[in-house]
Amino acid sequence: MLLFTFVFGGAFDPSGRYVDYVVPGIILLCAGFGAAGTAVSVSQDMASGIIDRFRTMPIRGWAVLTGHVIASLVRNLVATGVVVGVALLVGFRPTAGPGGWLAAVALVAAWILAITALFAAIGLAAGSPQAASGYGFTLLFLPYLSSAFVPISTMPHWLQGVATLQPVTPLIEAIRGMLMGGDVSAWPVAVAWCAGITVVALVAGALLFRRVRARR
Repeated sequence: MLLFTFVFGGAFDPSGRYVDYVVPGIILLCAGFGAAGTAVSVSQDMASGIIDRFRTMPIRGWAVLTGHVIASLVRNLVATGVVVGVALLVGFRPTAGPGGWLAAVALVAAWILAITALFAAIGLAAGSPQAASGYGFTLLFLPYLSSAFVPISTMPHWLQGVATLQPVTPLIEAIRGMLMGGDVSAWPVAVAWCAGITVVALVAGALLFRRVRARR
């Protein structure tokens, strides 16, 4: 937040209001980094044999993975609050009312849930915690290839299509519109992306979990 606001902000927006533009992107960037640890944690649990020990107890092994997802959701929502608090201190001035704030928080929570479920599936698919970390790291580049830090229109033509069609851009545009009183027409696409990623990740996670258990 401080780096983009005070070091790069003047180059992107000499008026000094770049912070209003960049905050939604920083929120999703931090959420991604926070959720990425889930892949490593799940892979460590599978490698350490703790799932096998849980199977001897009257609980479902899948409940452990659900616990990882819920814990990440709560942890990242708290982190989002910290990010917004810092943003307000450095000059972020949203114009949203209570409804806009609730909508933005709900969309952020949906994204955190989706990407955490995806990272949990990656943790199951990876052969080791180190591999899980490497696979998950590639997803963290998505915000950099979106409208998080600069308008898509300023990108090379061949990159504009990538930035437009990937999931982070509609999320950022919707959150930006909700908080700053702008265009919120991207929210249906953002919700569809979150729902689709969540469903695919949960189904993949369930199949991978059964496969891992069958090997043991």
